[in-house]
Amino acid sequence: MVGTRPGVGDEPAPRPAGPGADGTEAGGLRGARSELRRQMRERRRLRMGLLALVSLVLLGAIPLYFGMRTLSRDPVFDTLDALDVPSWAATKTVDNVSGSRWCLQDCRLRERAVESEQGWKQTVAVYEQALAKEGWRRWKVDRCPEEQVEGSYTCWRRDELTLDLWVRDPACTPPPVDGEPAPSAPPAPAAATCTGSLVSVKVRNAIDDERTGPTPTTDPSLTGEDPFPTLTDDPLGEPTPSPS
Repeated sequence: MVGTRPGVGDEPAPRPAGPGADGTEAGGLRGARSELRRQMRERRRLRMGLLALVSLVLLGAIPLYFGMRTLSRDPVFDTLDALDVPSWAATKTVDNVSGSRWCLQDCRLRERAVESEQGWKQTVAVYEQALAKEGWRRWKVDRCPEEQVEGSYTCWRRDELTLDLWVRDPACTPPPVDGEPAPSAPPAPAAATCTGSLVSVKVRNAIDDERTGPTPTTDPSLTGEDPFPTLTDDPLGEPTPSPS
């Protein structure tokens, strides 16, 4: 059999029309998918970047917060806050601090004034018990106090700190008499009424407390003999014996 060869003018049969027959629709779909994947990748990177930024901020903010809190508040006051005293023994608290924590010029002095609803005898009992429970020990030293005061004045030591505890009756301002103006209020904070008591706490570094050093003495064995004679009440001294 002799096969027939297609003629020059013969054309191939047309392909059936369908989606993407000319490549335009298929290319558009592929481009849309690529664009969608690119946008999703960008959003994912943006979310990861924001999450990393928030994590860094939180990790840096927390130590900064506690660091600023540590620098702004003296830990000694936290120790005083931890004293196990009843609520009636600390109805109002006022803190004051001066000096440098690192003793650059003056060492730090911490002062606390507290108002109590009970008398000074009941109040001093609970404060002394709380101090002993927290490791403070009674310190019997001269100049504790510097001069005689009312109420109870005791001194304590713990590690590198010294503590002065003074509990006394409140200082109340009397009312005016015969139309005269009332006297000025005392420098120490007074309770609302003339009941209860006042508590003053003073905490210093032991190295800055002059009472921890040696007490000066005038023992002749340490100072030697006085080179100057002792003067008597007689301005002329002893009479000089005349030669015989």
